Order: sequence, then C-alpha cells, then structure tokens
Amino acid sequence: MIQDESPVVHRRRLRLELKQSRQEAGLTQEMVARQMDWSLSKIIRIESGSVSISRNDLIALLQLYGVNEPQRVAALVAQGREARRQTWWSEYRTDLPAAYFQYIEFEMSAATIHSYEPLIVPDLLQTEEYASVATEVYRPNLGPSKTRTLVELQMKRQEILLSRADPPSLFFVLDEAIIQRLIAMPKLRRTQLGKLTEMAERPGITIEVVPFSAGLHHGITENFRILEFEEITDGALYFDSARGSIFSHDGTGDLTGYRDLFKNLREMSLGSMKSRTLLTRVIQEIE
Repeated sequence: MIQDESPVVHRRRLRLELKQSRQEAGLTQEMVARQMDWSLSKIIRIESGSVSISRNDLIALLQLYGVNEPQRVAALVAQGREARRQTWWSEYRTDLPAAYFQYIEFEMSAATIHSYEPLIVPDLLQTEEYASVATEVYRPNLGPSKTRTLVELQMKRQEILLSRADPPSLFFVLDEAIIQRLIAMPKLRRTQLGKLTEMAERPGITIEVVPFSAGLHHGITENFRILEFEEITDGALYFDSARGSIFSHDGTGDLTGYRDLFKNLREMSLGSMKSRTLLTRVIQEIE
C-alpha cells in the first residue's frame, strides 16, 4: 500500500514545537546558532520547515532548550523520524525542480486545494494524453524522458489524491478559454472534456468556469493554487509558468490577497451547476 501522508505534516508540527521551545527558553535564532556552532541559515531552515532535522541534532536542540521530560522528548524524536521518512515521490526528486517537488510534499497533506487556471486544464483534471501534449508544448526544453517522468508523476498524484479515504476538497476555477482551446483539439477534446464532466460530478470536487462575458478581470493573467491544512493555520501558495515555479509556504506570499481573488473569480463564474451544463453542451455539440 502506498503511503500518502506527507512527512511535511510532521515536519511542520515539529518546527512549531521547536520554535515554541526556543522562545520559552529565552533564546534567539542567533543565540542558538552560536551555541550549536551552526550557521544561522540552518536554524532558520529548520524552523521554517523547509528541511528535516537529524536525530542527533534534534536531541541536542532539546537539551539546549531545557526539554528533558522523557515522554515529550520521545514524542518529538518520533515526530522527527516521520519527518525524514522517504515517500513514493522521493524517487522523482532529481528529475523535478525544487519548487515543484516541495509543492507535491505539501499537496499530499492539504485538506483543501483552490486552483485557478486561465489557459490550461489543471493538472489534477488532465487525461494522460492531454498531460503529455501540454507538457511537451509548455515545457519544450524538458526532452522526451523528463516529459514522460513528469506525466507519470502527475497521473500517480491524481490516482493517490483522488482515491484516498480522506481526499482533499478540490475547488477549480477555469477560464472559458480552456474550453475553447479544447474544442480546437480534435484528438484530445472528447476524452478531456469527458474527464472534466466526470470530475465535476464527483463529491468533494467543484469545477466552475469564468465565461468570456465576464470581460477583463484581475485574474486573467494569473494562475495559482492555494493549499489549506487542517492542523496548520498558515496555507501555501504555488505559481507555475513555462519559465519556472514559485512555492511559498512560510508566510511570505500574499495569501489573503489570493484568497480574496479566488473568491472573486468564483463569484464571476457560472457556478458549478451552470458550468457542468456548459461542459455537457460542448460535448454534445462536438459529437
């Protein structure tokens, strides 16, 4: 059985515990770096959750912070062990940009995902054929081998996320341009439009289309995803382009602004029922 829980969950819990313990001990990050003979960047990365921490380093930190209660130490060591656990997507690390790999780690532990796309079908909704063509066109410098790897990973992400006992709630807002471009692709349109229609009927998945009649709007040149988590109040932002990806999970991204933008995009969309009607009508017209 494939484990789908991301070590990110444990890493983020652990980093919050360590930050709180450091503050309770009256220590700054600079003071910890000096006493541990570490670079300041190392303690910053540990507390931001961007890296895991070795067992020995963890125990040394807990001693420095005065955390000596055996049960708590054992619980935090166990948390650290889970944070370092290898996952099914670890094998793809060398083939992926760092931001995308990090996004996958967080995606696998998200409770809710909000995704807006103006031009391309969101990757969690793509067929394998569409994914192959889109990747070849969007990322022409990858080459055949990495393209196959990326599509393989994408299909596996879909399978695992959507078949979980507790899948995340998924909200997709698509610009109508995506539908119109599909209509112009005879070899792909039937299966891809069919998949969009099928996915829109699934519990926990909402697909809404912003029509051309909405005119120009603030999101027309954007594409973004917002990840929300059950046990962690701060979410994460992901942006993707042909030139690279940006992933923000440490509070530096404008989460509030993009949450508001996503809300506005949903308000100007056709809504879920009319969007399903649109997809059904388009399929009927091309048959």
